[in-house]
Amino acid sequence: MQVSWQGVFPALMTEFTETGALDLEGTQRHVELCLDAGCSGLIMLGTLGENTSLAPEEKEQVLRAAVEAVAGRVPVISGVAEYTTELGIAHARRAERAGCAGLMALPCMVYEQDERELVHHFRTLAAATGLPIMIYNNPVAYKADLKPEGFKALAACTNIVAIKESSHDSRRMTDSWNVLGDRFLMFCGVDDLILENVVCGAVGWVSGLVNSFPKEAVRLFELARDGRIEEARALYRWFMPLLHLDVHKKLVQYIKLANRITGTGAEWVRAPRLPLVGEERARVEAIVRRALETRPALG
Repeated sequence: MQVSWQGVFPALMTEFTETGALDLEGTQRHVELCLDAGCSGLIMLGTLGENTSLAPEEKEQVLRAAVEAVAGRVPVISGVAEYTTELGIAHARRAERAGCAGLMALPCMVYEQDERELVHHFRTLAAATGLPIMIYNNPVAYKADLKPEGFKALAACTNIVAIKESSHDSRRMTDSWNVLGDRFLMFCGVDDLILENVVCGAVGWVSGLVNSFPKEAVRLFELARDGRIEEARALYRWFMPLLHLDVHKKLVQYIKLANRITGTGAEWVRAPRLPLVGEERARVEAIVRRALETRPALG
């Protein structure tokens, strides 16, 4: 199966009201802002989309709202983050009904799978849908690591087309190319490794901070992709304090606060997450305000 996925794909926030209700219009406004900046696709209902905070019917509402807002301009990809393989297949059906162009499959939540179980989960999901699939490999967050050799067992699944690599190891991109060749499209999944990953072969970036600074994220990716390394390095250095926010366990609250400050979205989350307070809030605000004060002119 061939897809043309490449470029910057926001791991888009799900917008809520202060009371915790879905704000579908706010989500659609955020979709439009990212597309206006030049993003090449959307990842809905990933970690930053607070997938596991939504009921099944709410997930389908969010996906339908995104598909409606995009109106065919870029692929809309849905995260699959469920407790069992069977529930993952049920969500794939919702994504199909909503008109999504693909899936981003996570390991099953809560239970930490070994390699054999991961491969079985992803194979079974792939066999149950005709949608193309990106595998999200994030051993730091989900305690399950499918290494390049493990992905060889998925090569025969023709609709598994891409890997979002979030192992926090800059060597993994090169190791994957050495083991897998060009079988899978490689996406960077760690914001503060984007320059290294693109230099080593990533064709796309599933980004968190693109939510708050979409134009800068797109420009950074394009500079790196086009080999304009000195320009990319300068922008990367400015961006890095912000990009570090993506790798904290409170990345949802951190980036939603950045969205509020930059006017790109609201900071409301659902419990058990809570909006930031005190010194932690002041620290994140200072990082974002410093970036705004020194924001480079992109031309």
